[in-house]
Amino acid sequence: MITKLSALSAMTTIVSDTADIASVRRIRPTDCTTNPSIVFKAVSIPEFEETFQEAIAWGEGQNFSEEYRVRAIADRLAVSIGAALVEIVPGRVSTEVDADFSFDVHGSIARAESIIADYERRNIPRERILVKLAATWEGVQATKILQQKGIDCNLTLIFNKVQAIACADAGAFLISPFVGRITDWCQKLNGVSSYPIEQDPGVISVREIYNYYKANNVKTVVMGASFRSQSQVEALAGCDCLTVAPEILEGLKSNFGPVKRILSPDKFQPEAAIEINEAGFRWEMNQDAMATELLASGIRGFAADLIRLHDLIRKKLA
Repeated sequence: MITKLSALSAMTTIVSDTADIASVRRIRPTDCTTNPSIVFKAVSIPEFEETFQEAIAWGEGQNFSEEYRVRAIADRLAVSIGAALVEIVPGRVSTEVDADFSFDVHGSIARAESIIADYERRNIPRERILVKLAATWEGVQATKILQQKGIDCNLTLIFNKVQAIACADAGAFLISPFVGRITDWCQKLNGVSSYPIEQDPGVISVREIYNYYKANNVKTVVMGASFRSQSQVEALAGCDCLTVAPEILEGLKSNFGPVKRILSPDKFQPEAAIEINEAGFRWEMNQDAMATELLASGIRGFAADLIRLHDLIRKKLA
């Protein structure tokens, strides 16, 4: 009998949401995704000590101002860790644009191009990389330009269908709608400890986005993210991709049995396409307290982890 992870992998691309090299080697996902939180954790373990020292030495040799040096070292570390993951997984690695560019179209484009250039200097082709941006209106507009330049993008922190539609219109390669954070928010609002899986708001959100995409022949990949349980993962079996934390992947790997396919590209309810402009996007987000709060808190969280990374680099430089 095959493991649940193997059964799920037969219908869904599994992405590991970690930079833990040992875990990636053990679980063997197709892709990996990183963010400032993961980079901060990675540079604190022995596996990446040499990588950290190399980035510090490189930064000390550059004719930069102090603040620019710190930022440049952080940028180099993100790509260095991504490059290590590229050597292990057969698919793509996502590397995130700094959170403080979330409302800056031109800044996002420049940072994305810098990420790709750094990978290409390491002989890693752009086809192995996804540049990750927050799904703000500005992030979506930056994505539209980057995709036209041949830089594939992963739009993250998606909590409302309008974000997914705007990303599709921009030609985004992939989106990451969040499951667990939606569920957490709704549990707190409604004073409940859990939902039956078919009533789980996070699961329902991804299913609705998936249906819209398939009904309208949208090529953008749907990658469910931010899972709280194995049951949430199984409830989205058949989704294009699922990015899952190592502890849940380990659970799937240690359990045996079939996994029922829930989503399929040829099984959907007809649904008309919707045109989204900036005013419509901002209005829909304004009307959705959950999406507005979670997008903002997600950006703040990534920004806080970037600050922690910068502080750690300053200590090393000192």
